[in-house]
Amino acid sequence: MPRKPPQPPAAGPRSGPAAGPPSGPAVLHPGLTPGLADAVSRWLAHLGAVGGAAPNTLAAYRRDVTGFLAFLAGHRGGASGTAALATIGQQDLRAFMAHERARGLAPRSLGRALSAVRAFMRWMAEREGFDPTATLAARGPRFRRPLPRPLSEAAAADMIEGVGALAREPWIAARDAAVLTLLYGCGLRISEALGLTGAAADLPEVLRIRGKGGKDRLVPVLPQAREAVAAYVRLCPHDIAADRAGPLFRGARGGPLNPRLVALAMERARHGLGLPPTATPHALRHSFATHLLAAGGDLRAIQELLGHASLGTTQVYTAVDAAHLMAVYERAHPRA
Repeated sequence: MPRKPPQPPAAGPRSGPAAGPPSGPAVLHPGLTPGLADAVSRWLAHLGAVGGAAPNTLAAYRRDVTGFLAFLAGHRGGASGTAALATIGQQDLRAFMAHERARGLAPRSLGRALSAVRAFMRWMAEREGFDPTATLAARGPRFRRPLPRPLSEAAAADMIEGVGALAREPWIAARDAAVLTLLYGCGLRISEALGLTGAAADLPEVLRIRGKGGKDRLVPVLPQAREAVAAYVRLCPHDIAADRAGPLFRGARGGPLNPRLVALAMERARHGLGLPPTATPHALRHSFATHLLAAGGDLRAIQELLGHASLGTTQVYTAVDAAHLMAVYERAHPRA
């Protein structure tokens, strides 16, 4: 693997296991009437069918909304039906937020819960004909979005080479290097790279990737990525070409490659390279976006390459680029 890292393509002009299925039949929850449980299930089914929400998103929304409704039942002294939603006021929401913060819920998670509650209340208000203003006007907790921690171009190159040097077999070295090259060179999530099938063994110039929420996007494939995957396929002891529907990246026994093994390979490599704990598989995706922006890439194009639903999610990389420029400036002009 050459030391020169693959350059990104030029851009154009509440935690815990899910309680029951994310949608479908009503799931009773302590403190919820059958009518409310059914309303939540119908709302989730609507989000899945019309909004294209991912199963994990639906499961999180179910936990958030049923948690709020269960709290409301306890706060008011007993479960009530859908008609009681019209009577929810600011005092109820403040009590809910205080309760969640007291039990240790992080501001970011509480903000997500409030967002789910607002969406559910808006949907119910349209069907039941009540005014949801009190819920929609509730302010969530303030929190600062953490900045991504990208690697430098040299560190990304060293990491791709380093995971191969530490592998116990040549084909595993080629496999790990190919996965990391896709993360850095194409900006894929680890789940997207490991979700590729044998049909992608001969990588095309443009990949169709299915990302979060089942949304497809087109991603240009660099020559370095095609070469890295081709080298892995040649060395792999498992017949990938014969199983086009099977996983492209295989574990030692031929099954799908566990993403934890990729993270462990990077962990071993970063110790030898002296890189921080933030040098993770997802950091390579951050590096792809940050380096592309620094090279003059268009923010909207980068959003499409990453598969972000909101431009605001992509804009965080502008703060990373600005922070880097400030660090360079301060090194060049140290204070007296």
